[in-house]
Amino acid sequence: MAARLRGRPAHAPGPTFLSYTPNGKKLVTVGLNGALRVFQHGYDGEPATIDVNTEEHLAVAAANDWFLVGTEDGSVTKYSLVTNQMEEMLVRCTLPVRDIALSPDGAWAAVSSDEVEVKVVNTQDMTQVLYLREHRRPAKNVSFDATGSTIAVSCTDGIVYMYSISSQTPQLLKRIDGLIKTTETESDTNTRVSWHVDGRAFAAPTATRDFQVVARSDWSHQKAFKGGHRGDITAATWSPNGALLVTAGADKSLVLWETKTQSILKSFDDVQNVILEMAWHPTENVLSYTNNNGELFIREDFVPGVHAKLLKIVLQPAPFNNDPLSDISGNAQRPMTNGLKPGTHASENDYIDSLLDDAMSEDGADFIEDDDGAGYAEEPNRHGKRVANTIEGRQAKRPVQQAIWQPKIHESFQPGSTPWKGNRRYLCLNLTGFVWTVDQETHHTVTVEFYDRQEHRDFHFTDPHMYDKACLNEKGALFSCPPSTRHPAVLHYRPHETWTSRTDWRTHLPAGEQVTSMSLSDSCIVATTSAGYVRVYSLFGLPLKIYRQKSMPAVACASWRDYVMTVGNGSIGGDGRTRLLYTIDNVKRDESCQSEDVLPLPEDVELKSVFFSDNGDPCIYDTAGVLLILHHWRTPGQAKWVPLLDTKTLERLAGGKKEESYWPIAVANNKFHCIILKGGEEYPYFPRPLLSDFDFSIPVSASTAGEEDDKETTHQKTLEEQYVRACLQHSLHMDLLENTNATHAQRQEVPTLEREVDKVLLQLLATECREGEEHGMKALEIATLMKDRTGKMLEAAGKIASRFHRDVLGDKIMQLAERRLVGLVSDDDV
Repeated sequence: MAARLRGRPAHAPGPTFLSYTPNGKKLVTVGLNGALRVFQHGYDGEPATIDVNTEEHLAVAAANDWFLVGTEDGSVTKYSLVTNQMEEMLVRCTLPVRDIALSPDGAWAAVSSDEVEVKVVNTQDMTQVLYLREHRRPAKNVSFDATGSTIAVSCTDGIVYMYSISSQTPQLLKRIDGLIKTTETESDTNTRVSWHVDGRAFAAPTATRDFQVVARSDWSHQKAFKGGHRGDITAATWSPNGALLVTAGADKSLVLWETKTQSILKSFDDVQNVILEMAWHPTENVLSYTNNNGELFIREDFVPGVHAKLLKIVLQPAPFNNDPLSDISGNAQRPMTNGLKPGTHASENDYIDSLLDDAMSEDGADFIEDDDGAGYAEEPNRHGKRVANTIEGRQAKRPVQQAIWQPKIHESFQPGSTPWKGNRRYLCLNLTGFVWTVDQETHHTVTVEFYDRQEHRDFHFTDPHMYDKACLNEKGALFSCPPSTRHPAVLHYRPHETWTSRTDWRTHLPAGEQVTSMSLSDSCIVATTSAGYVRVYSLFGLPLKIYRQKSMPAVACASWRDYVMTVGNGSIGGDGRTRLLYTIDNVKRDESCQSEDVLPLPEDVELKSVFFSDNGDPCIYDTAGVLLILHHWRTPGQAKWVPLLDTKTLERLAGGKKEESYWPIAVANNKFHCIILKGGEEYPYFPRPLLSDFDFSIPVSASTAGEEDDKETTHQKTLEEQYVRACLQHSLHMDLLENTNATHAQRQEVPTLEREVDKVLLQLLATECREGEEHGMKALEIATLMKDRTGKMLEAAGKIASRFHRDVLGDKIMQLAERRLVGLVSDDDV
């Protein structure tokens, strides 16, 4: 869906700057007025305000519990994020502060000002100060590398100075000329060096309005991001995993790039002012930025549509011309086992480690790491003691290898619910109706509406618990909320009708436990929790079962009558992702139909929804737009997921004229019910969209959209799909009859389904007879597949053969009919 854009007048009109805390919980903004703003992530209410005596704040850098602010009067002050009070004056300059950068561990702060020297101050002991003095002009921007041992100083003379602060006396490593442009300290043009997260490279805006990548090992120019801006670049930042880059320009442009290909994924045309500072949220698809008009913008779902998955892959390498680490890219689709590619020995990984180590300095000699703690990388400090080769013994950090092999866990979700957009979201969408909630800051208001208003009345209530999940069916509505300081997690069931005075019930989960997903059937309530439990209740609140799920963390659940399907994260596959496992239990009979079977999702495809059809068959819908149903699921070890529909092959999408996706609602009446999402939307929104339905179309063969001139081929492919689908529906129905107390109407439906299969076979038989005598054997094979035991369908098949003068075929079909009537052979023997 379109990015969620929220503009906030955070400060007085003028230059405004921001910084996320490393844990992403808070966002700090500063501007020209005498107020500092602290925004709570995910909270739409007013931010905390810290009133200060200073004005014209020009820089900010945040740690998890405190932040630093630089001002026009040259002071750098430390404020607590716990008490929202000033802690201390950290350092003072004689001229305006222009930039502040924190080392990754928050121990040191680099401060640039209109003075020539750059001060590097210990954030816990202000008496420890290092001075960077090799440059000759004031510095506009400063930045630490990932280890905290190197600082890039971007000067107004157009030169980048690389300093090593591994020892007590800073050393100049390199002067890089011709990378950035000459500018003034108060200019909106950005010259900050942005270190790529893999540690091997950095990038900076150039005078030609490109974003140039430079190798750290030999300072050589690598690939560049070109053609995105018509004005100078004013802000740039890598995504947390290095897979994406976003840049902003003085022409009021905002551009999203893919790192691997340096291609533009999207250019945003809704920027009204010049962006001065940008920051990705550390874990979510959120980009925040401030501009030169005192405004803060928080864009949720910033990376659109299918590109959002790039934020979830593992650490990506910087874009080099000939990259020796390209094989470890998360984009390279190669199977891995325990972090090693097939055929890769430990020595090869050691070689990769050596490449990373060598890239840490110009010659690699000053950045030896004491990996085994033997002390060989230590050097004497001013007192003659040996300390690690870092600032005052602070160990340089190298998180690269850990990030590369970090597995990807499928997050839990509630089927049928949507995320917040503005102050509204849907808690449930199905064929019964829909539940939506509005955030009123102090409470929520929940509305439940039904499609059949003659059967049920809509209702509306004030929600002090702030429910975040809901289920709805013909019998009642189920709600749950997360724990808070006022109450534990709550499950609340409200029946639509009752003949007693008590109309609903609530139950509280143990302290610290919360619902991750839940479902509601005609006979039970199921909730999976953060503690790994599956909790089953009757519709009247009686706990029926509680057991720990084998595959954790839990992802989703669904239920139908007494059957419960749970999905959870299983073992890690060769691609570093967890395999989703599903289990189907009958909670009434205490039986397992399927236990810890693998959910068959292709690579880079995630589960989008899980539900039961109106006939009680498990269904899933994935992010690739494929709807699947589970065949033979009541027989242990026999279940198979069969595709009912691939939405990408719908005729309405032929030719690429439409860009749309589909929000799954239900499988009912032999149709797929969904909501059509236009453009790049990912979720339905208000006003409530209309429901649409599509016939099933099993992807038996390639799309026939381009074969209109070959009608015979198109017709035959259509009949083949109809046959496979009719057989599947017949088989699903027979499974239902054999395993449930079937009604008379359900048993009467069997002959109808058999006739549907035979009807399609007769049409296929006619097609083969039309092709010629050489298709006779296939035509006879088709005749043997008929399910009719009365002989009427085989008699009709013989007439078709006679009509096309296939006498030999007709004789064999008549022999088959006679033998079948006397029960001499079965279909398998023919």
